[in-house]
Order: sequence, then C-alpha cells, then structure tokens
Amino acid sequence: MSLQMIATVSNSSLLQPGFSLLNFDGHVFFFGQKGWPKRSCPTGVFLLDIKQNELKMKPVFFSKDSCYLPPLRYPALCTLRSDAGADEYQYIIHGGKTPNNDLSDKIYFISLVSKTSKKMTFQCIEKDLGGDVPEARYGHTINVVHSRGKSMSVLFGGRSYTPLSQRTTETWNSVVDCLPSVFLIDFEFGCCTSYMLPELQDGLSFHVSIARGDTIYILGGHSLQNNTRSPNLYKLKIDLPLGSPAVTCTILPGGISVSSAIVTQISDTEFVLVGGYHSDNQKRLACNTIVLEDSKIEIVESVGPEWTPDIKHCRVWFGCDMGEGSVLLGIPGANKQTIPDANYFYILRCKGEEEDKEEELITQTCSQTSSEDPGDSTPFEDSEEFCFSAEANSFDADDADTYNEDDEEDESETGYWITCCASCNIDINTWVPFYSTELNKPAMILCSSGAGHWVHAQCMDLSETVLLRLSEANVKYFCNKHVDLNKGLQTPQKVMCLKKPPMKPLRKKKTMKLSTSAKKSFLRRLFD
Repeated sequence: MSLQMIATVSNSSLLQPGFSLLNFDGHVFFFGQKGWPKRSCPTGVFLLDIKQNELKMKPVFFSKDSCYLPPLRYPALCTLRSDAGADEYQYIIHGGKTPNNDLSDKIYFISLVSKTSKKMTFQCIEKDLGGDVPEARYGHTINVVHSRGKSMSVLFGGRSYTPLSQRTTETWNSVVDCLPSVFLIDFEFGCCTSYMLPELQDGLSFHVSIARGDTIYILGGHSLQNNTRSPNLYKLKIDLPLGSPAVTCTILPGGISVSSAIVTQISDTEFVLVGGYHSDNQKRLACNTIVLEDSKIEIVESVGPEWTPDIKHCRVWFGCDMGEGSVLLGIPGANKQTIPDANYFYILRCKGEEEDKEEELITQTCSQTSSEDPGDSTPFEDSEEFCFSAEANSFDADDADTYNEDDEEDESETGYWITCCASCNIDINTWVPFYSTELNKPAMILCSSGAGHWVHAQCMDLSETVLLRLSEANVKYFCNKHVDLNKGLQTPQKVMCLKKPPMKPLRKKKTMKLSTSAKKSFLRRLFD
C-alpha cells in the first residue's frame, strides 16, 4: 500500500463526510456536495481530476431527459449490470440526506451517456416502486445479487427520523435504527418485498456489505439502540427460482467490530478494508484483506501504509472508495492552515500500478464510507462540517469547464463554526447537541445590531423556551454585547412638556335695555 498526499485548495467547501464517488471507465466523479447546487454546477456532480498532486473539479452535465438529482449525503450506492459479466453498468442511488437534513426515499439510476475531452454528460432517472417500499433513510447499503440468470437488488440497514406519532418536543429531530428488514427490489417490475430474519435482531448503520454472485456479506456497523459496533459477520444468501425468492441468513465467525469503514476491490476475489472506528473515540488504523472464493470468506489482517502523524493523531477521518483499489481519505486541517475549514486529503493505493492495468472491477461492492452522522453518535465521528475546497488559480488557465467557486455567493459569514463572541466555546471537534432542536449543527440566531451578525444561542445563554419563542416571533434580537447599546439607542430622549396658557372665556355681548317710552317712540318711527 502507498499513501500519497494531494494539495489542498481553498474557497469551495464542497467535499465533506457523507459524499460519494462514482467510477465510470476509470474517471472518478464526486456526488453529494455541501449545500444546494449553484449556477456554476447545477447538477451537483463533478469530475475529480487529480494531476501532479492537485485536484481539479469539473462540472458534469445531465441530458435533457434527466430528472433532478438533489445532493445526497450518506446514501446507499452500488453498480448495476445487466449480468455479472457485462461491461456496461450504471449506478443505483437510494436514500440519503439533503442539505436541509430531509431524508430521501427515492431511487435514482445514473449512467454516463456521452464523454468528450471537455464535456461529460450523465442521464439520471428516478424509479417508482411498489409493495414494501423502504422508508426514507441514510447510512444503509444496497447491493445487486445474481441467481439463476436473474438479478435483484438487496437493501439493508440505515437510520431514519423518529416516527411522527412518537415524537415529542425533546426528541423531534432524533434518529433511530431502521428495522433490520432485508428488502428485495426487482427493478424490472418495480416491486419491493421485505423479509424479517431471526438472525438479524438489531438495526445496523454505517456497515460494510460485499456482494458476490447470490451472496452478500455484512460486516461491522453501529447500533444506536445498544450503542455498540457489531462483531458479527452475516452471510445473506438469495435464491431466485421461478417462484418466490428464498432469503437465508447465517452468522459466521471472524467478524470485525467497526463502523464507517471503507472497502475497495483490488482483484476479482480480493478486497481491502480500511478506516472506520473501533469505538466512539478510537479510529481504526489497521487494514484487512477480504478474500471471497467458493462461497467462503476469509478476513486476514494486512500490512497497512505508513500513516502520517497527522492521520495518527487526528480524531476524525472520512473518505470514500475511488474504485480500482484506491481510496480518497480526508482529515481536518485543524489550526495548521490559515484557511478556515480546510482539510488534508490523501489517496491510499491498495495495489500496485501493474495490477491496476491488469484487473477490472467485476464484483460489485457497496460500503458506507463516511464518518457517522452528527447528532446521532459522538463528536469524534460527527464531522459533517469538514470540507474540501477547490481554488480557481490552482486550475489550468485554459480550462473553462473547471469549477470556480469564486463565482458563488460567500457563505462564510454565516458559518456554524465561527467564533461568535469573546466567550464562544463552540468547537467542531467537541460540540454535542445542547437543544432538542439541534441535530448536526449548533443553533444560531441573528443579532440585529448594525449590519447584523450570527451568534450561537448556547453562547448567549438562551433557554430553549426563549429560543423557540424568538424563532416563532417576528422580533429583533440583540446579543449580549449589543443589548445595552441597543437599549440606549431605543430609549427616547426626555422631552419637556410645554405649558399651554389657559384659554380666555368668551365675553358675553352687552345688550341695551330700553324703557317703555323709548320702545313706543321706536315703534312710532318705524311705522310712520
């Protein structure tokens, strides 16, 4: 094995835990960006071009008949071939999290329809299913099995939000293990069937699954209910006769207690298992070789690469299988880089260059490669905000298709991991949810002082009741630093009351009183 560091670049923040990589004809494509796609790449899919230790991100286009594909993190993903020996294939994508933390229950088929030196075009199609449709989830796996000339997809594991009927104010955003059901999906007829097997008692997520022929091996995984990483090795065998399918499960010895591991294929029968976590605060630096032959599986410890000190001492790492025996690994840059939220990235090559040219991927693999989801596990596995960035000046000047995030809006001012005040103690590596409404990011509130700035609700000592009231009411909020100043600005100056002079009463008009003789004299003159 060899470990090669690639140059980090800035101003992107797209690559984060939960991303997926697709490999078409040796080209690696990135899917599952941070945030919603923008005008520079509306599809949210990029070609990763790594040359001379520099990574270039080039936007990928979709055909006119394609559906919309949201950026999904922690989805289940695998390749689908018409038969086990077919050269052409497409990817199946199911579930995952959107940038709004909504869970998807949709299934997409994505395939490469045209390729030139300057433009890659994909076709994305959404599939409708009937029957026992799997609920929305993330952290699960999907594989394709072949039996008796037929093929069928198998979905297992994952996490989902607590059902609405069971939610309370304190557990509104809580997640639970999905039931340990095995779903058989027939895409030819668009139907699903679920199976409950007695050997599968606990729900699992962020596990590894490897398929070969009519058999799937499930290794490791994390159970929220028991807060354990399963040491069991499960063997699922799917028989597809003319009638109803038969699904059996066997528990084999020799499993590995690990979650969020990455598996990559190095030959027709050999795979390499790297990464993951032994426990909440312990990474797994050991590597294993998995050999599948004659319906048997053998797992042996192999010699790993010479891990760098940064990898050994970091508490979080994440990555994904690049295909052809290579793995993309990322670790947080912490305070060693001047660029905030920057990461170090490495390529782990698990086989030699000669083997890369000789072998071709035939066996289908699927693994949940990202670190565990924030809010659902521990701060050591919760690293959704770690990001990778692509800088415009690191690309070729004549490469017009290279993604340039300088064209996008600057979202750094509203980052969740800023130092909001002098007493701010929110750290991405140690943060745990404080309010019941928090899931994977700390709650923030806008201070209306001046041009406005964001602060952490926890740093402002806001109670959950006050925070909910402020979020519902249309009122301005001022942080602890500016609240006194705001009060001074809002207090009106004392105005002296003007004394109004009292109004003078109206004088009555004086009337003249005439005597009787005068009245008679007046009447006489009037009628004469």
